[in-house]
Amino acid sequence: MSFNHVYGVDMGTGTVKIYDRNKDSITKEVNMIAVRNGDSVMAVGNDAYAIYEKTPENIDIISPMSNGRINDVLMMEAVLHTLLGRTGGYAGYRPILFFSVPVDMTEIERRAYSTIAQKGRFRHSQVYLVEKPIADALALGIPLHHTRGSMIINIGAQSTEVSFLADERVIISRMISIGGQTFTSAIVEGIRRKNSFIISQHTAQRLKLTLTNLEKDLNEGCKVNGIDLDSGLPRNGVVTSYNVTASVTAQMQKIADEIRRIMERIPPQIRASVLKEGIYVTGGSTHIAGIVPFLEEALDCPVILSKYYDLSTVCGLKELITHPELQHWAYLPGKKSYS
Repeated sequence: MSFNHVYGVDMGTGTVKIYDRNKDSITKEVNMIAVRNGDSVMAVGNDAYAIYEKTPENIDIISPMSNGRINDVLMMEAVLHTLLGRTGGYAGYRPILFFSVPVDMTEIERRAYSTIAQKGRFRHSQVYLVEKPIADALALGIPLHHTRGSMIINIGAQSTEVSFLADERVIISRMISIGGQTFTSAIVEGIRRKNSFIISQHTAQRLKLTLTNLEKDLNEGCKVNGIDLDSGLPRNGVVTSYNVTASVTAQMQKIADEIRRIMERIPPQIRASVLKEGIYVTGGSTHIAGIVPFLEEALDCPVILSKYYDLSTVCGLKELITHPELQHWAYLPGKKSYS
């Protein structure tokens, strides 16, 4: 697979990450699109996120992915090609696109990647798919040819993917419907109940990263703007680290409980290898302080946190693209098998 113009694309629910081999660069933008009057694209990516929760009724802000899967083909197509265009440069006559994808997709879902990719200047492109746990494993340095049992937890925007790898393949992959957006919404709800105060998702996202600590009790607070629940008028309020952390901890505990249930159902020899090797954790929602000691205590197992966080999957695609000997892990959308 030696081509002049090669891209690796991780279309996450929260963000889109694109690796451009020509520039050896990774770009990341929010996976959102703003549509005016139902048919006119107003903004894409970070530009759409900048006006999120600030738009009039005739403008819709759409997230075209849901739980790591394409939810709106036309909108995802618009987002993808806009962001590919922002990488700059000439795509060439027959560019190659490697997409990271969920493990358990239907044939229709797999072919949707070709549908959205082969448009405009990419109409002659060749599309390959790479299972997300495989891409994560490449970024984490897991020896796929030798592992007897490795476990990867990818905590994304809307969901958490729990995967087990052995025998040079993904043997089990399960989705837990809790992710970073769940944490953010829990913070909004927790502050509403405890402070009679409504904050925006933007504000809750910022509080999640600055005040949450799953390991230590912090005596910290932050002044934020919001809406008084009783009067309906804007006002300032102080939000404490304790309240924010409590909201996130409750959701993290649900993830940990579900992971334990999944681990109980895997073959004993694979579970033994996982407990010896440790659990690999990655994803955009692992930026939260104290997540490693929290999971180690909850799962009674060593935890290895990826240094790439939300870039882990696209960094795995980069490894595959720049090392031809790894490209047998990619497959064509119409043929679910490693080439």
